[in-house]
Amino acid sequence: MISIVLFKFVQYIFKMEKNKLFRVKGITFIFCVFIVFTSLAQRDATKAIGTPYVGVQYGLNWTGGDLADRYGLTNALGSHAGYKTKGNWIYGVDGNFFFGNDVKIDGLLQNLRDANDHIMNTSGTPAIVLFFNRGFNVNLSVGKILPVFNPNPNSGLMIKVSAGYLWHKLRIETQEDEVPQLEGEYLKGYDRLTIGVNTSQFLGYNYMADRGILNFYAGVYFQQGFTRNQRELFWDHPNEKVDKDLRIEHLFGFRVGWLIPIYKRQPKEYYFN
Repeated sequence: MISIVLFKFVQYIFKMEKNKLFRVKGITFIFCVFIVFTSLAQRDATKAIGTPYVGVQYGLNWTGGDLADRYGLTNALGSHAGYKTKGNWIYGVDGNFFFGNDVKIDGLLQNLRDANDHIMNTSGTPAIVLFFNRGFNVNLSVGKILPVFNPNPNSGLMIKVSAGYLWHKLRIETQEDEVPQLEGEYLKGYDRLTIGVNTSQFLGYNYMADRGILNFYAGVYFQQGFTRNQRELFWDHPNEKVDKDLRIEHLFGFRVGWLIPIYKRQPKEYYFN
């Protein structure tokens, strides 16, 4: 019955509404409804079950190694998808967006500052200049759920390792002020663009409910980045050669995630002719 209703709603969206944004929102709504109803299916709590899953995750991280010279406390928000086997192995892919405003780069924009440490806009008044760290990574991961403190065979202590691509840079914003030296291509001389690979490890607890959408994990996270500077010159340090050596960058902190396992519904024990 639910499938018929959703099918009719899709027909209405494409026949009656020409607005593309409305179509995207409508399809997204249908997808979320489908996922929720699928995840509400009753599971057999007596055995581990293989199932695909999707979800979202958030992490709060501190920096270490070479990364601590540039940034401090950093947030990470991401999504992930994969498959959990009947043997409680987990294979997946995830992408995470890093962001924060704790910037610690020495001498940043010093070539643009006056004697009072101000950066002037085109009107001759001090500009409001904000700094943020931005980045993302994309990873492949493998993990294992161990039967420790588990209310059912699909829950327990979880260990996971990942590896993938890492990218980060400094973001500079001038809000409503017009500062020509901090616009367009000029920003590349200040953004500290850095690219490389990363590995990570996670240790925590994974819980999958016998029924419903209360499926989550939480634990500690440690990431190692192996990156190199991509710019040839930092304009606020014109007399210093940009270091092209390998950078060893660390992130460590806490991570929590919400899972939506896509279980198949269990067959009924009785039938009507």
